[in-house]
Amino acid sequence: MEMTNVSVDGRTKPAGPLLSVRDLGKRYGTRIGCANVSFDLWPGEVLGIVGESGSGKSTLLSCLAGHLEPDRGQVVFDTRNGPRDTITMSEPERRKLGRTDWAFVHQNPRDGLRMGVTAGGNVGERLMAVGARHYGDIRAQALDWLGRVEIAAERIDDRPSAFSGGMQQRLQIARNLVTGPRLVFMDEPTGGLDVSVQARLLDLLRGLVREMGLSAIIVTHDLAVVRLLADRLMVMKGGHVVEQGLTDQVLDDPQHA
Repeated sequence: MEMTNVSVDGRTKPAGPLLSVRDLGKRYGTRIGCANVSFDLWPGEVLGIVGESGSGKSTLLSCLAGHLEPDRGQVVFDTRNGPRDTITMSEPERRKLGRTDWAFVHQNPRDGLRMGVTAGGNVGERLMAVGARHYGDIRAQALDWLGRVEIAAERIDDRPSAFSGGMQQRLQIARNLVTGPRLVFMDEPTGGLDVSVQARLLDLLRGLVREMGLSAIIVTHDLAVVRLLADRLMVMKGGHVVEQGLTDQVLDDPQHA
């Protein structure tokens, strides 16, 4: 992707990657989790990471999102104050990043929701984490986002435990996207759902990605998911990236067995 010029504070500077990963590696004793992973993610780009079970894709995502400490390498994010290596950030800085410019959609929505808090409260908590304080505004934004993910307004005061698995996942997406994060990590976002529910959720995600111009990294074993959502694809095996390129190119003309 070519670099373009953008104006910042009246000055023009070359636009760079949103995320730059260099030589990232993680081992579990003698077993390789991921090794020598390098790539750039550009603003507005969706990167898919695929591979069989044990290929290292989930380890890689956890290292990128700060949930797991890698043994080596750099993960440089273009923060609002300039590029920073997130691995060397302090823990409070990483937590703040996770509440503001980053979001993480878990495969199991229960891992990304407060099950004892109402649907509106789940969305509102994310808003409060970035400074929102006016109850009326928070509830209005929560209602708006519930509508955007196809959850009826009258369910705003219901707890997630009363929702189906597909509705819980849609609520988790609303909770994550309400603050307009600059980078979204998704771990098998349609995993464990019925085929018909998967299809509706994929349509929803595709619409939100396009509407918001999201940058995202999606880990999945489902090639239909990445074909629909991802601009570019990385294929992992044994902890290594064995192939990468434009999604259609990799899927239609693979160069690796």
